[in-house]
Amino acid sequence: MTFAPNNTQSNKEPLLEVVNLKTWFDTLAGTVRSVDGVSYQVYAGQTLGIVGESGCGKSVTALSILRLVPTPPARHSGQILFHKQNLLELPERDMRAIRGNQISMVFQEPMTSLNPVMSIGAQIAETIRLHQKMTQHQAIKRSLEMLRLVQIPEPERRINEYPHQLSGGMRQRVMIALALVCNPQILIADEPTTALDVTIQAQILALIKRLRIELGMGVILITHDLGVVAESCDRVAVMYAGKKVEEASVIDLFDQPLHPYTKALMSSMPSMNKHSKRLPEIPGMVPSPKELGKGCAFFARCSHSTLKCEQETPLLTDMGSDHVVACFAVTEEHV
Repeated sequence: MTFAPNNTQSNKEPLLEVVNLKTWFDTLAGTVRSVDGVSYQVYAGQTLGIVGESGCGKSVTALSILRLVPTPPARHSGQILFHKQNLLELPERDMRAIRGNQISMVFQEPMTSLNPVMSIGAQIAETIRLHQKMTQHQAIKRSLEMLRLVQIPEPERRINEYPHQLSGGMRQRVMIALALVCNPQILIADEPTTALDVTIQAQILALIKRLRIELGMGVILITHDLGVVAESCDRVAVMYAGKKVEEASVIDLFDQPLHPYTKALMSSMPSMNKHSKRLPEIPGMVPSPKELGKGCAFFARCSHSTLKCEQETPLLTDMGSDHVVACFAVTEEHV
């Protein structure tokens, strides 16, 4: 496994800063704390990976940034600072000018995100004309440029085709073209390689990496695949049950994971160097967000848990080198 960190992070201001974000849903069964106090920063030219099991709040965090979570039933608190402006306080009209223009998102499943009755070219051109002052002719020309940029073969023909006429890999490239057509400062990629074969996965990730470098974007890459994280990210935030439990540079995280959950994820990764017939698994299930109480949410699945873990919630602690972790067993050991 290779690591490709981008060492351009400096003392620059972050493009995006998420501060103590909470996205809670009020339901008949009670309050569901899907995102519960998450903070992170995104810098130009870098990729932040957000990793964790299904249901840990990764996608809800991203949708909250773009204000795509309906309110109600959801309610937000905290801050999402884009150029020091809190997106949670913006009027919807102002948010529409940012969404898809300055901050764009590649969704997990392109077939449900693309309009099945509009041609590829018409969909890209519509996005251009919504945010940019261009004629229809100029928008179509720009659409062709974007299809070339994302390396779709025969773009002059593909621009008139419909989503069902394209392969999964090409549909995902169209989604990337749609997301990048207005030259956004931040790209959010939510499981962009799900359901694609390994070769196409590698091509899509390489494409995102190349465009990030060429365009100087900040990228948030949401995934459950640690192999993708190792190849594509500069920093990694590990989420569990709506909270961030660890964050570090990609090299530090793989070299010295600290949280028991992170270690368990690492040990369950397939590897050419592992000779055992069965991979270790994490016992139990992720707790339901509406059943979370006091204490560490990983308590019941953790082999290092104590009574304190059940009764108190560990806070994120800086362990040095911008490596933070929320675990009593780790922080008390380093006291």
